Amino acid sequence: MSVATATAFSTPLPKPTTSSSDPSAPETDGRSSYFLEPAALIPDPEDDDLEYEEVPVEEFEEEEEDGEETLERAVRRMNEGRFFGVAAEPSVKAEETPVAKLTKRPEVIDDYIRNWLSSKGLVRSLDAFQNEWYEFQQRGKLSEEDITTVPDVYQRNQELADALQKLRVDVENYKDIASKARSTYDKLRKERDFHRMHHKRVVQEKNRLIGDIKRLKKHYEGYEPMVKALQMKYEVAMKEKMLMRLERDRLAGKVVGLEATMRAERRTGETPNGPVRSNSGKARNDKESPRPPGGGNQATTTSTNKKHHTLPAEDRVNPYAQMDLPALKNDRMRQVHAVRAHDAAVTSMKFHPKKMILATVSDDKTWKMWAFPTGELIMSGSGHKDWIAECDFHPRGAHLATASGDGTVKLWDFAKGSVTATLGDHTQAVWSCAFQDTGDFLVSGSMDYTAKLWDVHTAKCRQTFRGHADSVNHVGFLPYSNTIFSCSGDKTISLWDARTGLCSQTLYGHMNAVNYVAVSLRGDAVASCDADGVVKLWDMRNVSELGSLDFGPHPANRISFDPNGTTLAVASNNGACRLVAVKDGAVLREWTAHEDGCQVAIIDRHAEYLVTGGNDGSIRVFQ
Repeated sequence: MSVATATAFSTPLPKPTTSSSDPSAPETDGRSSYFLEPAALIPDPEDDDLEYEEVPVEEFEEEEEDGEETLERAVRRMNEGRFFGVAAEPSVKAEETPVAKLTKRPEVIDDYIRNWLSSKGLVRSLDAFQNEWYEFQQRGKLSEEDITTVPDVYQRNQELADALQKLRVDVENYKDIASKARSTYDKLRKERDFHRMHHKRVVQEKNRLIGDIKRLKKHYEGYEPMVKALQMKYEVAMKEKMLMRLERDRLAGKVVGLEATMRAERRTGETPNGPVRSNSGKARNDKESPRPPGGGNQATTTSTNKKHHTLPAEDRVNPYAQMDLPALKNDRMRQVHAVRAHDAAVTSMKFHPKKMILATVSDDKTWKMWAFPTGELIMSGSGHKDWIAECDFHPRGAHLATASGDGTVKLWDFAKGSVTATLGDHTQAVWSCAFQDTGDFLVSGSMDYTAKLWDVHTAKCRQTFRGHADSVNHVGFLPYSNTIFSCSGDKTISLWDARTGLCSQTLYGHMNAVNYVAVSLRGDAVASCDADGVVKLWDMRNVSELGSLDFGPHPANRISFDPNGTTLAVASNNGACRLVAVKDGAVLREWTAHEDGCQVAIIDRHAEYLVTGGNDGSIRVFQ
């Protein structure tokens, strides 16, 4: 033992005390004072009486009897001593019998101290420890770490190894995730670069196209006035062409009439109806041929043209009654032409009675005439202050009547290119107008609940038909008769005697406003349609209903027979057009004629074409 160590243990121990200056300190006996203050055994390092000497390392080295000491021998010796409970040095022999240690389960700290003191036989120290331990425990001066179990180093090592293994697995997983994220990031970066490059290319193309469009617009601005001028020249040329044709036909007819008159005078020396001498001695016919409305040629106009005309006889023969008229072939129907005719909805269309010419009227306040079926514009006119609802050709084909929302009916002379008469006795919008087969009379229907009969030559109202309780939507003459039909918003169809102005029959059956009535050329088939899409067939001889067809819920705007009277075309407000067999009511064909509503559908007199007009302002020709 070194000198410093011997000097430390030779210091006398202090006497045990039973009292303390701290009143809160627990009372203890004398034998436990040494354990309560273990610092008394340690000498004060500030004591000047103590002398410390530096112990050289060589003093602790001992020579081995069997040879030089190695690390392997030292470790083996320590392990053997720890296993057998003996000292690590072979020269030190344990005098006491080694006691086996039970370390199966971890012990708490206080039990560990008690067992150790008990194993060493330190009874007084054990009593002092227990007294002070329980006292501190009751006062709550012990922390949670002081009362936990003594850590088992092997168990702790195993737990740490498991945790380390888990962390290694997590690290590997994170590495995989990071690798996938890196590859995804690289892929997204490449896609981003590609899309950036593509976007730049698209922007360049867009800028180039914008530049081209600007140049084209600038170039187009120079063509637009030229196109308008050419259009005006074209319309003027077509108008002059049409006027020349009409004048040629009129002169040809006059030549034929003069030649016939000359031949008759050469044969008999007088007119067929007997000579009538005037004051000048010249002969003329009492029965002159009917002149066109407005007086015709002003050079030949006499005072008799301004007199009221009388209605023709009722027992006239219908020339179409015994004719073999063509029927529409619907199995090969297809669209052949589409013309943008008007800027607004096309409300009505009529074919010229003698030529292949189609007249259209529209909500844009204009009427137009087209060469059919090529669709070339021949003539157009404007003069109404509101929309035009209906039009009709004069039987001779030289005039056109139009009914408008401004409450008037205008008569247009193609030879003069102007209005010859304006019929304005209606107080509200005029929905419909129609010529009689003689061409001397015109009937019109208005929103003021009335229908009127007009003398074309004098432009005077000859008769007013009152009886409907709502707007009169359509009027017309039964073929080659003096019977006028009218349909109204009061859901009825009325038949009027043009001579007396009285209602002869009223047809009931529709449940909504009746929009249109169509009559075949022979006069043996009559059909009507209403705002519910219902189409009814009527027998005018028995004044009864033959059948009813429901094409609702969209309204049926217009209907039209083919020349033979066996097929009926129905224009529906949803843009559809239907061909219906009159005999059994079967739908022969149905298709969408216009994207918007279909206002009118008519069939030409040769039964080769079907023409429709719609809300989009276009007319479409089906063959």
